[in-house]
Amino acid sequence: MTFATLFASVVALLPAAALAQTTFSVQVGPNGTLTYDPPFITANAGDLVRFTFNPKNHTVTQSSFDAPCVPLAGGATSGFHFISNVSGLLDTWEFAIPASSTPFWFHCEQTQPVSHCGKGMVFAINAPADPDPHSFDAFQKLAMQLNGTGDSTSQSASAPPSSSWATATATITHDGSTWTSVYTSYDGTPSPTYSPDGPVNHVIKVGADGLNYTPSNISAAIGDTVTFEFHPKNHTVTQSSFLQPCKALAETSTTGQVGFKSGFKFVDANETNFPTFQITINDTAPIWGYCGQTGHCQSGMVFSINAVEAGKNNFAAFKALAMAGAPSSNSPSGSNSAGAPNPSTGAAVANNRLSYAIVLGAVGAVAALL
Repeated sequence: MTFATLFASVVALLPAAALAQTTFSVQVGPNGTLTYDPPFITANAGDLVRFTFNPKNHTVTQSSFDAPCVPLAGGATSGFHFISNVSGLLDTWEFAIPASSTPFWFHCEQTQPVSHCGKGMVFAINAPADPDPHSFDAFQKLAMQLNGTGDSTSQSASAPPSSSWATATATITHDGSTWTSVYTSYDGTPSPTYSPDGPVNHVIKVGADGLNYTPSNISAAIGDTVTFEFHPKNHTVTQSSFLQPCKALAETSTTGQVGFKSGFKFVDANETNFPTFQITINDTAPIWGYCGQTGHCQSGMVFSINAVEAGKNNFAAFKALAMAGAPSSNSPSGSNSAGAPNPSTGAAVANNRLSYAIVLGAVGAVAALL
């Protein structure tokens, strides 16, 4: 058998997708611009997108059309790639197109000295063509409108109207048994869920990618836990409120609520056993928080859990308020404030379906999450 015949036989055995795979090259921040080049592509399942990072410090972070500059919970991200100069090899990151024709949306998370996403640094895969309302142009314009570019269409950072509370009923059925609970829910948040496999633990890294929580905006169900993993150098996890992102909830609440507070966690640069701080989700209300280290909150180091992205009180607006110079409070305390409820007291929810009625009815705990 000749080599040509053998090669032809091998090729015939390969899947068609493998033969048709295309690798797209995308430059991130070329020539100092706040752009992806090209800004959008059309690709097939199995294709590969290779992002090459140029100076200075950018990310490729998956988001959604409605919230262009907010990391998608569970979405793909390159993390920050700092490139000091053009000497040597440039960093790359690859994204494989899943078996779906759904559009994929991305943005740069950098916010210093300006919001790169707010300046239009976004990218799309398989976006509909104009004049579709979900085209790439529409996506980019929405990013610039919601996150500020200095033009006349930008929204300034201001406090949007507060959402309301409502009484809701949750019915949970499993293995032939049914439990019904009446609880107070924040308007627009998801209904409580129950998984026979138990609750989920969400991990948020603190300071692993600069002055950021990674991921910074997640959705979590009742009974889930959120574990904050501290990385160098010295940060906190402090609960605040939407209207005052950089002040501890204990200082702003008019109902005596304290909120959780990890205290400062100093982590050495050589540390490998990272300290953690954990809370349990007791309701569907949004949770807002920030880093109490001086200047970190104003640099955008904030996070949210169960933010209502469909409304004006979304994560992007919360971050914009923080970076607009919201007042801050910093405490060197390394423990929860006096009288603060232990954020892990809801752990029993994970192990006992009947405890849902207790947790869902805890209106006092719900109000603490505002």
